[in-house]
Amino acid sequence: MSPMKVFGHPMLTNVARVMLFLEEVGAEYELVPVDYLAGEHKRPQHLQLNPFGLMPGFQDGDLVLFESRAIAKYVIRKYGTADLDLLGENSGIVESAMVDVWTEVEAQQYYPAIAPAVFECIINPSIMRTAPTNQTVVDESLERLRGVLGIYEARLEKSRYLAGDNVSFADLNHIPFTFYFMTTPYASLFDEYPKVKAWWESLMARPAVQRVCKNMPTKF
Repeated sequence: MSPMKVFGHPMLTNVARVMLFLEEVGAEYELVPVDYLAGEHKRPQHLQLNPFGLMPGFQDGDLVLFESRAIAKYVIRKYGTADLDLLGENSGIVESAMVDVWTEVEAQQYYPAIAPAVFECIINPSIMRTAPTNQTVVDESLERLRGVLGIYEARLEKSRYLAGDNVSFADLNHIPFTFYFMTTPYASLFDEYPKVKAWWESLMARPAVQRVCKNMPTKF
């Protein structure tokens, strides 16, 4: 059987997310490069994989998926084991509910807080080569992020990870954008939240995370 295929560029956060979970479960896959700056993601061939013209596209045999979090869940459900129960589905309804809660928090609270700073400091000026950094947007992003991190700090005083004492899908979804945030001049913000900082360092120490992050630039 042919390996699963991920279509995109590994430096893009949503592509990195899918690769991360493939690495976590030890699945065989092929990364098929898509040139974002050349607009290949808007061409008919890629639109068959992702009708919104975004990355990644994903193919497993006859199955085509898009949306990185959905792809990641598919990968976990196909290859996850009792020892790597990232969705909490093998542990019980309470455990899986907690994973769901903190997965939603990442998507609905954390991402909207951290993403503007990453876009303004890195993606827009260095990758997209569009507008220079808008400091007002950055400051607003940092203020919102402080509020979110305060809630995370309180949560992580009660458990090692967000959904409990085992690493989960919810934790690992934070990797791509936080990795880039830590390359900005504002990385020291995490020092204000020692439990969050320790949580982040424990995630970065995971071998799968290290393998994926080596394809994500730290200098622009």
